[in-house]
Amino acid sequence: MNNLGEKILLSLLAGISFGCSITPRRQWHVLKTTAMLWDDPDRKNLGSGIRNLNRLKLIRKIKNTDGTCKVELTEKGKFRALNYYFKNIKIKEKKWDGKWRMLIFDVPEKLRKGRNALRWKIKRMGLYELQKSVFIIPYECKEEVSFVVDFFGLEDYVNYGVLESIDNDIQLRKIFDLP
Repeated sequence: MNNLGEKILLSLLAGISFGCSITPRRQWHVLKTTAMLWDDPDRKNLGSGIRNLNRLKLIRKIKNTDGTCKVELTEKGKFRALNYYFKNIKIKEKKWDGKWRMLIFDVPEKLRKGRNALRWKIKRMGLYELQKSVFIIPYECKEEVSFVVDFFGLEDYVNYGVLESIDNDIQLRKIFDLP
C-alpha cells in the first residue's frame, strides 16, 4: 500500500472518529490530526488512489441521485486504517507538569498473546517498565494508551493513573532526561 492510500484510509477513518466524537475538543483533535496528513496534498494522484482502494475493496464508492459520489470505508478498509493508525501512534513529549502517568495491568494467562503485544507496544511508545506489569511515563498519554488497550481488547485488565509523587523520582527523572 502506498503512502497516498494510507492517507486516504486514515482520512476516512477520521471522518468516522469525528462523527463519534462527543466534545468539540475531541472533534478539533481529529481535524488537526487529519490536516497534518495532508500538509502537501497530491491532488493529481488522489483520483487514482481512490480507484485503487476501491479495486482492493478497502473503500466503497456510492453514487447519489444528485450526481455526487460518496466514499466510505469497508470493514476491510476500517481494519487496515486502524492498523496504520496503530503502527504510527506515538506519545508526544511536552513540557513536564511534574506528574507521572502509570499504567498497571493484570491480564490473565489465557490472553498471554494480547498481554505480550500490549507490553511490546507500550514499550515502543516510550513507557518505562517499573515492574513486569507496571509502566510509567511523565507525559499525558491517556488517549494513546486507551486506543492501544482497546485495540487488543484488554480494557477490563488495565488501569491508568496519575501520580503526584513516587519514591524513585530522581532515578525516573534521569531515565526520561527531566530536570
